[in-house]
Amino acid sequence: MVSVVVLAGVAGYVYTQVARSSYMTGAFIEKQQPVQFSHKHHTGDDGIDCRYCHSTVETTATAGMPPTQTCMNCHNQLWADSPYLEPIRASFRENKPIQWERVHDLPEYAYFNHSIHVSKGVGCASCHGDVANMPAVYQANTLQMEWCLSCHRDPAPNIRPKSEIYNTSWDPSQITPDQRREVDEKITHLRSSSILTSCSTCHR
Repeated sequence: MVSVVVLAGVAGYVYTQVARSSYMTGAFIEKQQPVQFSHKHHTGDDGIDCRYCHSTVETTATAGMPPTQTCMNCHNQLWADSPYLEPIRASFRENKPIQWERVHDLPEYAYFNHSIHVSKGVGCASCHGDVANMPAVYQANTLQMEWCLSCHRDPAPNIRPKSEIYNTSWDPSQITPDQRREVDEKITHLRSSSILTSCSTCHR
């Protein structure tokens, strides 16, 4: 009888660990894209703002993927003949969108709105990690329900000043008194944890 209980406990523990592993969640696994695009180069080194490519992140539920024209705004002059960028040029010539491999893919039954998170002061890095230092973007968190709920129960640590929302390497310990007041004000206007953790908030 004791051995059955122990075996069941071990099996339960193994299951919870496997369920949270990269094998099941896809976390920390770099995906091959049709173009060798480096966020570290474009955002981290060149300082291109997230919103230049993900232009709808502040206004709609989705962050949006850039049309090829956005790429060509720069690359019709910079690296215009690079063989690495031929898929971009072909997409532009043929007027066919690039089929990017999706990195963060929530299930259809989970509702997520980028704009509401941004407006409340949640920075990109809270969900996506330090993208500005990722040569190839990978899923930095499990995206499992327990991960979402951990923030919805206590969102305050993830709220930052408006000026730092798109700074993926921002250090909260460097917050200024004015920024602290701004964050505190944002926190007072957040919904209660009972509403944020209600099933209907994410499952509609």
